[in-house]
Amino acid sequence: MILRHELEALTREPGKWLQPLNDAMGLYEIDTPGREANFLAQIAHESQAFTHLTENLNYSPAGLLATFPSHFTAADAVAYAHDPERIANRAYADRLGNGDEASGDGFLFRGRGLLQVTGRGMYRRVGGGIGVNLEQNPELLTDPVHAALSAAWFWQHAGCNELADSSDFEGITRKINGGLNGIEDRRQWLAKVEEAMA
Repeated sequence: MILRHELEALTREPGKWLQPLNDAMGLYEIDTPGREANFLAQIAHESQAFTHLTENLNYSPAGLLATFPSHFTAADAVAYAHDPERIANRAYADRLGNGDEASGDGFLFRGRGLLQVTGRGMYRRVGGGIGVNLEQNPELLTDPVHAALSAAWFWQHAGCNELADSSDFEGITRKINGGLNGIEDRRQWLAKVEEAMA
């Protein structure tokens, strides 16, 4: 169980997150110091210290080319820059369970929650796991209760408890991110959490 002073090291609003996180972590067996520390470090990174529960897609042309190189040409990047809805619809079209660009699924099912659930298919899967129709109500992932539940459900079902038990931080990061993006920032969060828990 996490304590308020531990959350104070991670967010400016510890009271908003304490009960939802404790409930979700208890439900999904994130119940040892190692599991708790790794979980909190990953969600702190993904949500920018619990402040961003919806993906920011306001990219410059250079940012678009760096982030979605297979989805935008240089000319497209200029045309789409700083238009989050068009960017999401293009970048996430025809994948992740989404329809084509015209469907609007990319923006509707953009990253949300503490672990940035992305794509119609993942909203359906996570929603089924926590017993909430996220496909019909995607904005629920910005609510602390549902954000915490969805993150903890994903964590457990991705095998992150076992990875935390074996101190496989890179393995956890790959499960959460699909790669090692932001690994140093994630490590810094882990050190901060461990210090707060000591």
